[in-house]
Formats: sequence, structure tokens, C-alpha cells
Amino acid sequence: MAVMLDAICAERGWPVISKEIQPDHIHLFVSIPPAMAVADAVKILKGTTARKLFQRHPRLKSRLWGGNLWSPSYYVGTAGNVSAGTIQRCIERSEHVTRRR
Repeated sequence: MAVMLDAICAERGWPVISKEIQPDHIHLFVSIPPAMAVADAVKILKGTTARKLFQRHPRLKSRLWGGNLWSPSYYVGTAGNVSAGTIQRCIERSEHVTRRR
């Protein structure tokens, strides 16, 4: 999954600043052009990864509830007045907190 996300972002020129992949969700800190709608970027990332996984592993679709790889929801936050380093540390720290649970 990580390689796919990196490749999709690289093809589009979206720098991946940080990412953490958990069993049930992904934290992805990526820079997209300001003129691009966030919903469109999420659609590209989710749609492309799902399509590629289902092509490689056709039986996977029948094992998923409703045949969907991703839930339709997502969370988006913007950097605003927070530095990229702060966001990156937050994402990296979430990996350690999740492991302790």
C-alpha cells in the first residue's frame, strides 16, 4: 500500500511529507496544489489503490464487507499556522501510541 501511495503521489508531483499505515487507517501528510480540490485528491488516492489491489487480488473484493476497500469518509486538516515539522512529528508519534494499546 505504501509503495502504491508513493507512486501515485510521485506521478502527480505531490510530495509525501509523512505517512503512517495502521491496520485500520492511514495518516498521509501530502502537499497538493492549492488549485486542486482535496476531495479530488482523496478520490484519486483511494480509487487508484483500490483498483490496483482488486486487479492484483480479485478474490479480495468478495472478502470485504460491501466489496469496498475504503470507507467513503476521510479527515483532512491543513497546516495553516502549524509547521510541517509539527504535523510530521504528530503523525509519527501516533504510530508509537497505537502500538501501546
